[in-house]
Amino acid sequence: MEFIKGFTYGWMSRKGDFKKPEAKESMRLLKERTNTDYAIISLAALQDGAHTTVVDYTGEHMVSDEELVDMIEYAQSLGLKVILKPTVNCKDGTWRAHINFFDLDVPCEPKWKDWFKSYTEYQMHYAAIAQKTNCDMIIVGCEMVQTERKDKEWRALVDEVRTVYNGAITYNTDKYQEGNVKWWDALDVISSSGYYPINDWDKQLDRIEKIIKPFNKPFFFAEAGCPSRSNSPYVPNDWGLEGETDLKAQEDYYKVMFEKTKDRDWVQGFGLWDWKALLHMEENAANNDDYAVYGKPAEKVIKAFYATK
Repeated sequence: MEFIKGFTYGWMSRKGDFKKPEAKESMRLLKERTNTDYAIISLAALQDGAHTTVVDYTGEHMVSDEELVDMIEYAQSLGLKVILKPTVNCKDGTWRAHINFFDLDVPCEPKWKDWFKSYTEYQMHYAAIAQKTNCDMIIVGCEMVQTERKDKEWRALVDEVRTVYNGAITYNTDKYQEGNVKWWDALDVISSSGYYPINDWDKQLDRIEKIIKPFNKPFFFAEAGCPSRSNSPYVPNDWGLEGETDLKAQEDYYKVMFEKTKDRDWVQGFGLWDWKALLHMEENAANNDDYAVYGKPAEKVIKAFYATK
């Protein structure tokens, strides 16, 4: 697998957002300003809560199929490769890592089989779009920690996706969970979220390498990044951490992450988090404490690093 110089694009975009001229301009700027060559278009279906079984990918919370296809083709016209990442959120705000059901079916209780049926239908819908548009990879799930023990069900889902999609398939496990997935052998690529503390990269990279080595599969960090907020480099996964806006903290995090991973040849890329379809105004970047890097010093760090790969 070639090194993935990637960025997550369009997270939480709603119906109509990709039709806006600003969204295509954002995609163009993503390539121009960061040297990205893989746009990871990430979608957020919804289910009511962590213990409900219907995954809704048809509402106003999702970009339409038409505008998604148009955006994929536009990205490809810019020379970008596209990875499609259909994932899911809970309406009640519960993090998707907590989606969970009884392992033994109980009458009147929600069941794994019903959730996987709905979730598989969702993945199949976008796998067909990925095939139609020649996407280079599909990510069939993200940080769904409690679901990962359902080995048989995930293998069946991957087999189903392969009936309609011929490209590479991965699953994005959460930070620290690389050893939680026993079905990496069913996938083409191993990926995880690399939100590791700025002072802990060496330890975590040593740990991950030992876990993934027996599978003999390519690996990349399908998510990684840090808010531009004081103290965020030590808990980069905490998007709600309180703190002052600190562009240098974000810049330093990226410098360390790239320095620590550059000589680990098994780390074959990043899907950095994240690049909005509708960007903030560049002149307001100094007041933005989100993961976004547009107009911030971290943007230049990323561009320089990707230029070397």
